[in-house]
Amino acid sequence: MTTPAHADAQEHPAHGPHGSGPHGSGQHGGGQPGAGHADSGHQAPGGEADHAELLALDAALSAPTVERVVEEVARHLAAEPAAVLDLGSGPGGGTLALARRFPSASVTAVDRSPVMLERVRTAARAAGLGGRVRTVPADLSGAWPALDRADLVWAASVLHELADPQPFLGGARAVLRPGGLLAVVELDGLPGFLPADPGAGRSGLEDRCHAALAAAGWSAHPDWRPVLERAGLEVLAVRTVDTVAPPVGAGTTRYARAWFARMRPALEGRLAAADLAVLDALLDPEDPAALRHRRDLAFRSERTVWIARRP
Repeated sequence: MTTPAHADAQEHPAHGPHGSGPHGSGQHGGGQPGAGHADSGHQAPGGEADHAELLALDAALSAPTVERVVEEVARHLAAEPAAVLDLGSGPGGGTLALARRFPSASVTAVDRSPVMLERVRTAARAAGLGGRVRTVPADLSGAWPALDRADLVWAASVLHELADPQPFLGGARAVLRPGGLLAVVELDGLPGFLPADPGAGRSGLEDRCHAALAAAGWSAHPDWRPVLERAGLEVLAVRTVDTVAPPVGAGTTRYARAWFARMRPALEGRLAAADLAVLDALLDPEDPAALRHRRDLAFRSERTVWIARRP
């Protein structure tokens, strides 16, 4: 279901750590803030390729939910867009959703990572969308490249990465045509996979993991409404879209294993030894209770979108 988000909320937990962990890390690669990997911004320990793979797993499982977010945005457009920008595209989950929903539009994906942009191009060609999707390399925390004016700008899991989002929003407003829309998308809560009772240790393991990570400062985002208004944008709607759960399969298992592997080091010293032992068993491929052997995993996540118009 889709429900209005609380306009006066001060803070929502976001999908991952600020500055150190998988979804929405505040630093990308060489430590520059706000590089702009979107659709959940994993900063994986194995380098850019692993980072891109983790993002791609999230994009594949989240595709139905992202499509619903795009549909929420579409309801507020005065006309079909001719040009769409995906700022901080990551591997292109949002890019492709936008290209599919708006078949007459050209869609430009912007990201600082060549690895991410190559994934965008590959995915667009595989989906038969290569003729309408182009890529632009740019670090959006610095000087922006020359970009064509757009009717719709999409910025997913980007704003919370920036120490100061106002320059970014100023750039986004500048490339929007009058009457055009900016969609700011954030993930609410860390991804969930396990049932409440994981079958080992105490019930509620995943909830305790999430609480420990939240206490460790894994990224949170505020209500962006006042920030968008200060940037000269009119906020039309704020919506939270629940997960459209994908079928449980190999993708769910791969993502769960990658997520738990990324989460585990950050939980050292933050969880009871018994809980850490259960996590280690979940990650041990030889353990009968390991994630790779389970058939009860279910991906859970949700997103909030702020839809704003340039007057």
